[in-house]
Amino acid sequence: MKLYKYYIAALAIIVLDQVIKMLVHFYMTPGLLGEIQLFGNWFKLHYTLNPGMAFGLKLGSVYGKLALSLFRIIAVVGIAYYIATLVKNEANKGFIWCMALVLGGAIGNVIDSTFYGIIPFINNAPYDAVMPWFHGQVIDMFYFDIWEGILPSWVPLWGGDYVSFWPIFNFADASIFVGVMIILFNQKRFLEEPSNNSISETTPESLPSA
Repeated sequence: MKLYKYYIAALAIIVLDQVIKMLVHFYMTPGLLGEIQLFGNWFKLHYTLNPGMAFGLKLGSVYGKLALSLFRIIAVVGIAYYIATLVKNEANKGFIWCMALVLGGAIGNVIDSTFYGIIPFINNAPYDAVMPWFHGQVIDMFYFDIWEGILPSWVPLWGGDYVSFWPIFNFADASIFVGVMIILFNQKRFLEEPSNNSISETTPESLPSA
């Protein structure tokens, strides 16, 4: 059970992520028309499709999405094996739980990328995709609308462009982000080697006298 509890946690994240995505897909209208305000104007549900990486980032070239999907599959296999290794080596439990968060989130988005292009009731692969397999678009919905508008012309690189300050993401992205952030802020505690000071040395002076 030592190992399986981390896989069960990852599975719970996968199920919750997919349930949220299906609810959004079937009960929300994409774009501004279906937008739902949760906390004022700054936190909303906004149904959008992401053809690229987490938080709306993309890879170039016609085969970029295929390469990304295959990389994701290899990555989740590697993470799952890494968790098993951590458990075997009795690594810090907090670190392993964080890796379970990352694993669950990664698999959640792998499901979208691999299957959403071929599942009949979703079928959201872009029209110009080289194949429906591995070209499914990830469903995103959480939107922190901190600021959006046209940047002044004097701003380098993006001057005059319309910019949304915060990207739209999903539960899987959030799980990966939280897991990675906790690791970064606790890496010294999570990754430190066991101290040798805990092993007391027997010295002649410490031996009882005859």
